[in-house]
Order: sequence, then C-alpha cells, then structure tokens
Amino acid sequence: MSQIEQGWGADPSPQYEDLASRFRPVFQRIREGAVQRERERKLPLEQIQWLKAVRFGALRVPAANSGHGASLPELVNLLIELSAADSNITQGLRGHFGFAEDIINSTSPERRSLWLPRLAEGDIVGNAWTEIGDASVSGFSTKATRDGDGWRLNGAKYYTTGSYYADWIDVGASDEHGNGVGATVARDAPGVLVVDDWDGFGQTLTVSGSATFADVPVAPGHLVPDEGRPKYFPAFFQIVHLATLAGIARAAAADAAELVAARRRTYSHANGPSAAQDPQVLQTIGRVRSAAYAAGAVTLRAAQALQRAYDAHFAGNEAAEDAAVAIAELEVSQSLTVVSDLVLSATTLLFDALGASATSRSLSLDRYWRNARTLTSHNPRIYKDRIVGDFAVNGTRPPPQWRIGLP
Repeated sequence: MSQIEQGWGADPSPQYEDLASRFRPVFQRIREGAVQRERERKLPLEQIQWLKAVRFGALRVPAANSGHGASLPELVNLLIELSAADSNITQGLRGHFGFAEDIINSTSPERRSLWLPRLAEGDIVGNAWTEIGDASVSGFSTKATRDGDGWRLNGAKYYTTGSYYADWIDVGASDEHGNGVGATVARDAPGVLVVDDWDGFGQTLTVSGSATFADVPVAPGHLVPDEGRPKYFPAFFQIVHLATLAGIARAAAADAAELVAARRRTYSHANGPSAAQDPQVLQTIGRVRSAAYAAGAVTLRAAQALQRAYDAHFAGNEAAEDAAVAIAELEVSQSLTVVSDLVLSATTLLFDALGASATSRSLSLDRYWRNARTLTSHNPRIYKDRIVGDFAVNGTRPPPQWRIGLP
C-alpha cells in the first residue's frame, strides 16, 4: 500500500514508491520482532544485516557510483518508515548516514574513490565523536599520532551510537599539533573495544555507550582534517532525530488503533458497546494519528530545506550556500519543538484509549514515550526556540557547527 493510500500524505518524489518498495519487506520483518527484542533486550544484529543485504546504507550514494541516489527528502521519508518498524535501528544508523553525507559532499577525489565503493557495497560506518567527563568543548582528548605513513589512535568515547553494529568507526580526535581530525578505523581493528553500557531508559538497543581505542592503527588516507564537512551537518543530524520521532508516532498510532479494534471489554459508563464504536475512544485515536501525520509532514517540509542546502553546495556561490544552510538550520530548529511536543503527547495519549491493560509489559507500549523522550534530550530543544526567536526578532542566523564539553 502506498504512502498516500495509508493517509500519510504525498510522496517526496514521483519515484519514491519504486525506491521504497525495495525496503518495505525488510521493514515489515523488522517490525514483527520489535516488541520481543525490546522485552528481551536482544540487539538487532540480524536486522542490521538484513538492511545491509539490500544496501540500505547506500541510499545517498549517487547512482553513478552504484548507490540508490536518493534525495534528502527521500532518505528522510524512508527513515520515518524504518523508525515505524524499530526506532533503535534508525538511531543506530544515524552516524552512518552522516558519514555518507560527508563523503558525497567531499571534493577530494581520493576520499570519494576510497569510500564510495565501500558505501555502495553496503558497509556501515559508526560514530565516535562525543567525549564525556572533563572533555573540552574546543577539542578532543582522543589523540592521533604519527606512525610511519599512517597514524595511531588512542582515547575513549561515549554516545558511540551504531558503532557496535558497524564495519568502520568514524572517530573525532586531535593530532599532534592540536588540530581536529577525523580518523576512520575498522570496527574489528586491534585495540578497538565497543561496550554495550548505554544505560538510558529509552532507545535501549542502540548501544550508545562506550568505545575505547588503544594504539589503533589508522591507515593512510583514513585520517582527514575536521574541516570542510557539510555546512548543513547540524541540521542533518537533527533531522534524523525528527524522522525517528515521526516514525515512533506512526508506530504508536498503528498499535493503538489495532488494539482498540481488537478490544472486547468496555465500561458501564462508556459511549458504545465496544471500544471500536465509542466516539470518545475514536476521537483519542484520531488525535494520536493526527499528531503522527503532522510530525511527518513538518519533518518532510524541513527536509526540502536541507536538500536546497545540499544543492547550493555544488552551485559555486558560497554566499548563496551559506544563506541556504542558515535557512535549513532555521527550518529544522522551528520543527524540533513542535514535532517533539506532538510525539511526546501522542505516545502518552494512546493510553487513554486503551485503559490499564495497555501498561502490560508484554505490549511494551511504554517504549514509544521512552524512546521519544530520550531522542528529544540529546540536543536540548530549549535552545532551538531561542535560536528561532533570535532570527525572528534580530535576523540572527542560527549558530554553525556545535560541540559539547567543558568551556
């Protein structure tokens, strides 16, 4: 059934249904085991392999380089669909799609020739940039030091989402002169240790915990300066969260509707002989689904702004590119609080339609709110409203790339 037939709105492109048809059978298989994985805390290792088999990670790789050639709105819409199946997996692939976005924007022939074939074949790249504890906002304690023609990497990271499932890990570090660099190392290289110690109450299967790098070899060409990355990176990483939230809302709406349709018990003071015929219950389900619809629509609208920023990168007009990036960041910031409020409300409201039986651990319906709340806590949404207000009142452009750490 197409997206329009399901009532989720127009496709992001005329070719979207053909593109999505390659992955929807896998999404359905992923969704079928999502509750069991949640209850048993079973990592989706097999499910990641299913996605690798259909080269889902090659979505943004150009068709000329044997990828799927998806636009940013197409990517975002597919991430919404994947998130409706299992939001843990979408978040687990967030770093991968960021790395792929960096590569397709790169002007380095060497870097493109090194990584585009690997991405096209289905290789997955994890993320290891954030440091906790006494880490500085202006640099990394993780160090890359010269070793002949290559480098050696030493340090510790946290929030290494997706690295546990990856073939490669993209690591933020400082070189011998204190300059920021990005080092990409093999997941199974000697000295790499990724630990499943993420203790958040949501997105529990993302393995967003620790990774350590002890004298890890970095091959020549696998270390690049931490500059020249896409200017719209902050907006890109944030819109992946928005897509994940929109997918969570769709899944919550679908589960709530299915459970209401199957519900046989009713209350003596209800408005119908069954929940499926009770106008107030139907109204509640309608509100949950409408929130999911609006969250997806807002997210896809912001994805169009991101596509314009991507296109501007290759137009050769830096001022126009900067303007497009600023508007993309603004549109994503304007979307964040609205989408997160819609989804947090929907994932709470669904219990009003289902009664106390919906709190059964066997259903794991609480995971929708927990996952949404966790996602909206990563990049504090309180700052986004201020940024939007500053633009509206003073014309101030959103800030560029940001980091977290001690001042």
